[in-house]
Amino acid sequence: QVQLVESGGGLVQAGDSLRLSCAASGRTFNTNAMGWFRQTPGKERDFVATISWNGGSTYYADSVKGRFTISRDNAKNTVYLQMNNLKPEDTAVYYCAGNSRFFPPRPTRMSDYDYWGQGTQVTVSS
Repeated sequence: QVQLVESGGGLVQAGDSLRLSCAASGRTFNTNAMGWFRQTPGKERDFVATISWNGGSTYYADSVKGRFTISRDNAKNTVYLQMNNLKPEDTAVYYCAGNSRFFPPRPTRMSDYDYWGQGTQVTVSS
């Protein structure tokens, strides 16, 4: 099993930046791609970004493209989400996810992931 723990959430103002971290422990060699999702009350969990096992490939939701950057440090078993120019509509609980399969090549669905963190709240005030 792989355990994922997110941190770095908080309350910020529109235009500010935050960096989320996701630390993995356990059988981390089972983890391939990593992703970030977000969820607001009463809505489905939406894809935000994903990164391949070696960091060579990234993919973003249109809503965050150009503002968010996903990265990973495999030596530290940690994935990051740098969020710049935050907007009130970015307010959500952000979840880190891990994919243990080398498939699909670009995992963007919840069902593509096997491991999930508990989430960290990000609130952006206007």
